Amino acid sequence: MTATLESAPRQPVRLIFIHHSSGANWLADGNGGLGKALAENHYFVSDTNYGWGPNRIGDRTDIGHWWEWFLSPQRSPEYLQALFNESGQCASYSRLSAPPAGENEVILFKSCYPNSTLRGDPNAPVPAVERNPIRGHKAPTAPPSGNARRYLMYKAKSVIKQILGRNKNEAAYTVANAKGIYIELLKAFQKHPKKLFVVVTAPPLRFSSVAENARAFNSWLANEWLANYPLKNVAVFDFYNVLTSNAGASDASDLGQAQGNHHRLWEGRVQHQVGSPSNHLAYPTVDDHANKTGNQKATGEFTPLLNHYYNLWKTS
Repeated sequence: MTATLESAPRQPVRLIFIHHSSGANWLADGNGGLGKALAENHYFVSDTNYGWGPNRIGDRTDIGHWWEWFLSPQRSPEYLQALFNESGQCASYSRLSAPPAGENEVILFKSCYPNSTLRGDPNAPVPAVERNPIRGHKAPTAPPSGNARRYLMYKAKSVIKQILGRNKNEAAYTVANAKGIYIELLKAFQKHPKKLFVVVTAPPLRFSSVAENARAFNSWLANEWLANYPLKNVAVFDFYNVLTSNAGASDASDLGQAQGNHHRLWEGRVQHQVGSPSNHLAYPTVDDHANKTGNQKATGEFTPLLNHYYNLWKTS
């Protein structure tokens, strides 16, 4: 736990959020309300989604794709120029009326829930980036939830892919390989000290046989990844952790409660707490998207935490 600087910026700050459907729900006024909350804290929010940007890079937001966004010698400069200058809106949410001058200062980026299907030994050695098999590649499809027939079809297809040797992504998306991508990302972020990069962890699944691996990876991101990073321009919000506990029912939030799983400012300090044994989505809908209650909990915890990260970066 560390000391906090929680006041909203005094002047409007340009922020862009790279996301897909879970992020759109989180931003929406009628769902998570994140867009409105950020506007009330003086952030001018823009976002990317499917179809956005050069080479439709907005389609690709899995862990392996971050190498393409931030590190590819051929593509990254073009993508980052577009990202830093984007002021458009893809999702539906309230925002400030006009963008401040200059580029986007705060870069939020989030992978969607299929990236919580990480396999392998969480303590396995991390490969060098040039040998990392997920570099530039998509995550495997998450198992369907809430429908037994669809789940059985998914398992049958997985077995067929394994027999035919076509399950490379599923085998390659391990905790160690995911760590390798994020370790390499720090080299890119260090080159941009005038930007604040905020990793939003991938949300949890309703059902998963490897949920403990998602927990291990996201806890590593929140607590260990930045241990030796020299700057203050990178931060983590453990969206996964926040969505894995409730107040006893999927429509009952534990926002503001002492118990449960949280990533927030608490009693004047940053708290990353795993107080519940659950590693699965505690706010389910008919699928793996979090419901309104869960997304609003995330908004309530993230917004003050972002202010802290922003002020810490600005004063560093």
